[in-house]
Amino acid sequence: MADYNRLALLVSDSDRAQEAAAEVYRPLADWVPIEEADAVVVLGGDGFMLQSLHSMLDSGRIIPAYGVNLGTVGFLMNRNRQPDKLLSRLARAKELNISPLAMEAETQDGRTERFCAINEVSLLRETRQTAKIEVLVDDKVRIKELVCDGVLLSTPAGSTAYNLSADGPILPLDSQLLALTPISAFRPRRWKGAILPDRSCITFRVLESEKRPVAAVADQRELRDVAEVRLEIARDKTLTLLFDPGHTLDERIVAEQFQV
Repeated sequence: MADYNRLALLVSDSDRAQEAAAEVYRPLADWVPIEEADAVVVLGGDGFMLQSLHSMLDSGRIIPAYGVNLGTVGFLMNRNRQPDKLLSRLARAKELNISPLAMEAETQDGRTERFCAINEVSLLRETRQTAKIEVLVDDKVRIKELVCDGVLLSTPAGSTAYNLSADGPILPLDSQLLALTPISAFRPRRWKGAILPDRSCITFRVLESEKRPVAAVADQRELRDVAEVRLEIARDKTLTLLFDPGHTLDERIVAEQFQV
């Protein structure tokens, strides 16, 4: 059993989360600021959880996060049940470690930006013109010209999000794999993507970038007019999610593949 003596509480702006916090969750513990906490309880949906995890990545202080689903899908969250037993559930929670993608992107005007992505990094065309992208894996050209609406690279944690909607594969969390998935590929028409070891370094080079501008989106952060994007796992930035026994993200990933 984990022992979290000092807990922080983060609440999304939604009415549902704010009401639950005021009526149920705030009276349960003597909450402390997140800077002083051993773990954080996150009330909201997947989007707010991603926002909270990114805030920790930005601050450099990363602590375990236990999500309570007060949003819609709640793939990264626990069920909102027995709120009065939150502390005992926390004590029994199982830890799941995930590593985000590190993105280094160069824009058309020569700027370099660095972001992290917990779910995926996607490249998307900015105009009616299709994008043309060269794809390299470990500095070896694999596709000279991918003509498409876009392309994305997903972690196992994000494989059931945008990646799945783009007909990409679902990856078990312990697979040590990445999903490289095209978005509405026109050429090569039959290319459905690739599954790569997570030790791979993937580079996207935007071709004809002035005529066919492309934006890079790392989870919720967008960078427009990119020229080149380089991606690899950020092994120095491990995040820890807490799940109730029997409701881990691993189980959800397996169950998602049997949805009909």
